[in-house]
Amino acid sequence: MSPELSLFLPVYDEEDNLEELHEKIIASMDKLGRSFEVIYVDDGSTDGSLDLLKAFAARDSRVRVIAFRRNYGQTAAMAAGIDAARGEVLIAMDADLQNDPADIERLLAKLDEGFDVVSGWRKERHDAFLTRVVPSRIANRLISFIGRVPLHDYGCSLKAYRREALKGVHLYGEMHRFIPIYASWAGVRVTEIPVAHYPRLAGKSKYGLSRTVKIIFDLVTIKFMASYLTKPLYVFGWAGVLAFALSFVSALFAFLMKYTGWPHPASFIQTPLPVLAMVMLVLGIQLFLMGLIAEMLVRTYHESQGKPIYTIKKKINFEDDQEEEGIRNRRNYQYRERY
Repeated sequence: MSPELSLFLPVYDEEDNLEELHEKIIASMDKLGRSFEVIYVDDGSTDGSLDLLKAFAARDSRVRVIAFRRNYGQTAAMAAGIDAARGEVLIAMDADLQNDPADIERLLAKLDEGFDVVSGWRKERHDAFLTRVVPSRIANRLISFIGRVPLHDYGCSLKAYRREALKGVHLYGEMHRFIPIYASWAGVRVTEIPVAHYPRLAGKSKYGLSRTVKIIFDLVTIKFMASYLTKPLYVFGWAGVLAFALSFVSALFAFLMKYTGWPHPASFIQTPLPVLAMVMLVLGIQLFLMGLIAEMLVRTYHESQGKPIYTIKKKINFEDDQEEEGIRNRRNYQYRERY
């Protein structure tokens, strides 16, 4: 039987936090009175995190573990958790003890009001103000403006989703923070509630100012996908029109200067305008051709390939492991019998 709730957590070098975190998670989930599973996605940890996760899974069948072969990043770990979840409600949170599992009950209560996505809002953050809080506030306002989904805290991992809200959501790059935007494109109802936030007491933060730059790049992608995903020729076409306009204006001024002397006399070799006109003409043609190529690529969008963005080394407490092994054995036997 599939559980009602699926809680998934990316884990990367959180050995010092996992014991306390797991106790709080089990206590909070048991209190809900619903069937649940806890999916830990070990993102290539180099400490003893995976050994602890294996121990959790050994003593509780509701705990499932996915271990990556190497560190793929938080987005890949979130994608693996979503892919593996079996519940009708999916809940994501960090493994650094800065989120409170007790807030899960409040997220679910908000879902029961008719919402499809409930995002946590760390209203009172306990992080470095200049290096974490200020860049986060700027990024959140920018994301809300571009994505048209007004949330105060896109960076908070503690979120609850109805399963249908995540259908068709495929994550790449650092896109996990934009899941509410993806979901809103499908017409689901998105809201947020304040949640508790605690200072990190153990382990090392995996975030820094460099992530702000990545967010800016991802915002460009989000804006393109929101406005031009199915019509890329529009953005390339307008750029091509601008290049053609500059080419025409440059050529016009070059002819006026040579044949009328306005605004001052100059031959073609005395001004860079003819060269600029040719360069802009060629650039305009290239932009139009790139737009046509992009239109064709949209038809074979990379999501249709079904290629995952991660590779799994081992799964623990996954019932389909034995079935998959049996299929592989039967295929090997058939191959040997045939050849």
